[in-house]
Amino acid sequence: MNLSFFDQFASPCLLGIPLILLSMLFPTLLLPSPNNRWITNRLSTLQSWFLHLITKQLMAPLNKEAHKWALILTSLMTLLLLINLLGLLPYTFTPTTQLSMNMALAFPLWFATLLTGLRNQPSISLGHLLPEGTPTPLIPALIMIETTSLLIRPLALGVRLTANLTAGHLLIQLISTATTVLLPIMPTVSLLTASILFLLTILEVAVAMIQAYVFVLLLSLYLQENI
Repeated sequence: MNLSFFDQFASPCLLGIPLILLSMLFPTLLLPSPNNRWITNRLSTLQSWFLHLITKQLMAPLNKEAHKWALILTSLMTLLLLINLLGLLPYTFTPTTQLSMNMALAFPLWFATLLTGLRNQPSISLGHLLPEGTPTPLIPALIMIETTSLLIRPLALGVRLTANLTAGHLLIQLISTATTVLLPIMPTVSLLTASILFLLTILEVAVAMIQAYVFVLLLSLYLQENI
């Protein structure tokens, strides 16, 4: 039974072909793309308002030099949000529960912000490794500590997203299994468990949105340090 709880995190395959790529591309099909025959309706208006709100929130603390990252960060935020929310539907697969995928998103973007800082302001970027006024005997230790904290940032991004979504999916499956098992034995307890499951589902919807926002927000903060 314990193994079956983790089967939901295994990438589904069809004829030996992993379907994780399809599950990543499917959310993009939900967003209508503008064309020459674009007709404004409520859906497109809501989509434009939402994308504008995300872009405004992410770019507000950044200077004009960093605004060229608006398309990347907004697209990443939208992709993660749709993947996380679609993963809460029954019989679906959530790619963001895979640490490999989250690291594949976190490491290149973090490394790009680091290279941007080293190219534009190398002295300031390297100066973050050693706080001003540090006593001379502590300089080697502080440089090692700051370098470790710098290199661990992409790992923290990927692990945070993976752990939160994995824990939420496991809790939902555990409580839903308990609800099904208790229904013929103790209907009252089963109804109470079902109410807890309903509240947990609402919480997981909030977690899915918050984690997507936090992932992109931290990347924008890393960018702010280097621009």
